Amino acid sequence: MRVRLHPEARDELRSGALWYEEQREGLGDDFVAEVNATLDRIAGAPQSVPLWPGATATAVPIRKAMVHRFPYAMAFEEDADVILVLAVAHARRRPLYWLARAGHDPS
Repeated sequence: MRVRLHPEARDELRSGALWYEEQREGLGDDFVAEVNATLDRIAGAPQSVPLWPGATATAVPIRKAMVHRFPYAMAFEEDADVILVLAVAHARRRPLYWLARAGHDPS
């Protein structure tokens, strides 16, 4: 299935990668690689990812995929032909700040 990142999720990915790269050379690339692995996992079996607790009042179910090695979670929703990643969110900050992005096609 095709996976698309919401423009704000793309910005969050970029910001996270830059921050990690500032902490240690190569760590930003490691972060991007782990996010890409998570995107592959989502694309391969989106239904195997658990629903995001607290985000159940949306028209389309939102799922939560954790990024390995980093404290980030990816919020996504799926329809018949595309998975839309709503956020690449730090797992310990500002819970559900991205919820307003749900159910809206950003293109």
